Amino acid sequence: MTTFVKRLSGPPAAAPAAGSAPGAGSASSVPYGVSPAVTLGLFAAWALHDAEEVAFGPRWIRENVPVLRRRFPQLPESVGEFMGTFDDREFRAAVGVMAVIVAAAAVSGQRSGGRSAFFQSTLDGFGLHGLLHLAQAAAVRGYTPGSATSPVLVLPFTLWARGRLRRAGVLRPLSVRGAVAGAAVAGAATVVSHTVARILIGRGRRAKRGSVRG
Repeated sequence: MTTFVKRLSGPPAAAPAAGSAPGAGSASSVPYGVSPAVTLGLFAAWALHDAEEVAFGPRWIRENVPVLRRRFPQLPESVGEFMGTFDDREFRAAVGVMAVIVAAAAVSGQRSGGRSAFFQSTLDGFGLHGLLHLAQAAAVRGYTPGSATSPVLVLPFTLWARGRLRRAGVLRPLSVRGAVAGAAVAGAATVVSHTVARILIGRGRRAKRGSVRG
């Protein structure tokens, strides 16, 4: 992971040339523009990655929660219970909520020319999310949903996008604080998406039961 963070950080940006006019670092004067493939591409890359999770996630969780509890007895009971109650509708709803969050970050990045802290933190969180998938696969010594697209899509896209931002002169240097911020954005978005999904699905179930009784 240290190597990945170093690659994310990259070399320091070059100092402005002597005699350059004020504002030379503005979007109109940077040597490379930030393409929509970088900003809006974040949403596209996330959608392709999450398609794998939607296709295999709920079933994998249902089938492997008992195995995980036996292999990792230190796993908090609340976490095991939460995972064990997942169903397909709730999982898809959570992905839908996450789609809104990632889309908002991508649009923010596009409107700001890639400068948006929200966009860059989400991009960093996306890359760290890919590392987490690989760590999960290593921990269970097998496949986990999301681990197939992480090494071929999530990590390469993150490194490429950060490289384009660096060339445009708008990349925020990745520090420990920045990595923590990226992880916090990813973690918070995951918690919010699953919480909202559980509330929405729970309301739908209660409404359905009420209509049947009526």
